[in-house]
Amino acid sequence: MTNAGTLLIHLICSGWVKNCSTSTLAFDIAQFFPSLNYQILSLIMDKAEFNLRIFRFFSNYLVGRKTKYLWNNFSSLFFDVNVGMGQGLALSPILFALYLLLVFHIFEKRLKNLKIPVSFISFVNDNLLISQNKSFKILNANLFCSYHVIYCLLDHFELVIEQGKTSVFYFSRAQGAFNPPSLDLSILGGPILHPKEMWQYLGFIFNRKLFSHQHINFYMNKAISTVKSMKMLGNSSRGLISTQKHLLYKTCILPIALYSFPLWYYNNALLLYLFKVFKHMQRRATLGIIGVF
Repeated sequence: MTNAGTLLIHLICSGWVKNCSTSTLAFDIAQFFPSLNYQILSLIMDKAEFNLRIFRFFSNYLVGRKTKYLWNNFSSLFFDVNVGMGQGLALSPILFALYLLLVFHIFEKRLKNLKIPVSFISFVNDNLLISQNKSFKILNANLFCSYHVIYCLLDHFELVIEQGKTSVFYFSRAQGAFNPPSLDLSILGGPILHPKEMWQYLGFIFNRKLFSHQHINFYMNKAISTVKSMKMLGNSSRGLISTQKHLLYKTCILPIALYSFPLWYYNNALLLYLFKVFKHMQRRATLGIIGVF
């Protein structure tokens, strides 16, 4: 996830060098894993010229499945399951990567043919369209056209966009009042998207100027709350000793506090506040570990 966030910030900063604003349109694919169509996946493997033994294995692996429901003493009859794959299965992420690979390949070609300058980032079922321009009208036009293309393309592959989770956000260093236009997707059956002051993507919290304050405050407070909860661990006779608290801090609390830290190390980033808050969290953790009040 950090790589996806780092790439996004790189694109935003690259646009600012050219005095361009950046707009993003985030959307999710509804029921991502249960929507896999076995027939289409087999055709994709055949088109990609996979080894015949692999092709035959997955052709048999993905068909003829049945399921039943159990509820207390009730047991349903078996019925066929011709689509979908369990999210927890080891092969699910690999098969869906193959499934979406063709979708994204066709999508990229169509954008190129239509001359729509839009970049695309995908992390599992969290997808992001990115456009850069000096005009917000052109930004919205690019996002609308590219969204229309991916919407129709996913429909052909029997995948559906979850309209309720679609959001738009604008990154700009403009001074003073900032009132970007809304993005109307109602023609495509979607909502009218109004940009907010804050935007959360893959757990990263952004504002339009890429200041890290809100993100750092959120995760540092989360880390401090976890430090405080260490007092509840232990048994009826004694709590955790200092070495156990230290191990808990390194393995469970630091990853929370340092989540996505590399994102904020871009050129001319303001890091003073970041280190100030982190120092405060470290102090609270040290006092909790050694038992000092």
